[in-house]
Amino acid sequence: MKLILKYLFLWLVGGIIYIGLELAFRGRSHWTMFVLGGICFVALGLINEWIPWQMPLYQQMIIGMTIITYFELLTGCVVNVWLGWGVWDYSHMPGNILGQICPKFSLIWFWISGAGIILDDWLRHWLFVEERPHYKFI
Repeated sequence: MKLILKYLFLWLVGGIIYIGLELAFRGRSHWTMFVLGGICFVALGLINEWIPWQMPLYQQMIIGMTIITYFELLTGCVVNVWLGWGVWDYSHMPGNILGQICPKFSLIWFWISGAGIILDDWLRHWLFVEERPHYKFI
């Protein structure tokens, strides 16, 4: 039960942050972005559960960028392509795939994933008494 509550809390934090980022930079959001943000944040946190701390942070950020881009594509295909809700459309962006992901936003996810990985690690340390974060940058 403790594990479920921990991941529910981390999911909520990720959802709130994602919605906040969208509101700050886009001026609007959608409830599906709360769900997606929570999933992405939990997934970022799992990187250090599966991969040793010795992996440089920039490599973790590449993994994080890939995870977020994958979930963005998956979510976009469901909510925008299949359901037609029109939550976002990157079809005007160079290098886009189905109008759901594009290289520009993948690069943004690279930097956001770094912040997410670090935030998750410290939340786990402070709130759930997990290992103190330590990073190797190169």
